[in-house]
Amino acid sequence: MLLTTFAPWRAHQPSNAADDLVAHLQQCQQIPSGTTVLRHIPVSFELAPIRVMAKLVELQSPVVVCCGMAEGRSHLHLERYGKGNDLALETLLPLEELMAGTHLTGISDCAGTYVCNHLYYRLLGAIAQYRWPMQALFVHVPPLTSATQPLLAHDLALILKRLAKLTSRLNLKCDESRKTA
Repeated sequence: MLLTTFAPWRAHQPSNAADDLVAHLQQCQQIPSGTTVLRHIPVSFELAPIRVMAKLVELQSPVVVCCGMAEGRSHLHLERYGKGNDLALETLLPLEELMAGTHLTGISDCAGTYVCNHLYYRLLGAIAQYRWPMQALFVHVPPLTSATQPLLAHDLALILKRLAKLTSRLNLKCDESRKTA
């Protein structure tokens, strides 16, 4: 699995909540083994997709999870769609299954209008266009507080654990189909 975070993008932000949450999970060793973490992606319409897709091609990861900060939200949100050019591209990952039993997580149908959405749209588009054998998910993280950080950390760790299990099932099915071919 590839897990990415953005760098801060506004002068008043000393850090990015998504990056802080992923760093916390790394420190607590709650990132599934075999996960590559790519932190501090530039908040750039041009550079963000290039950096993430280059790493995806290098790793041949079956799942990429991109995390970004959403200042106006209070919950972790799994984004259903990346939108652009009057199109909405949908992730094929089972969002309801991924968020079952979480505390502060919901599903969003709007990844915004900034670099987060642009990156997600470009990833989903490339996966579909080139028929890459992988799936993508964008997770928006709200600002962290001392009260919400433990709950958000629990939720994201649980979602990543479920994605790792799903990834291993997908790899097993691909291996089995190769053997029978």
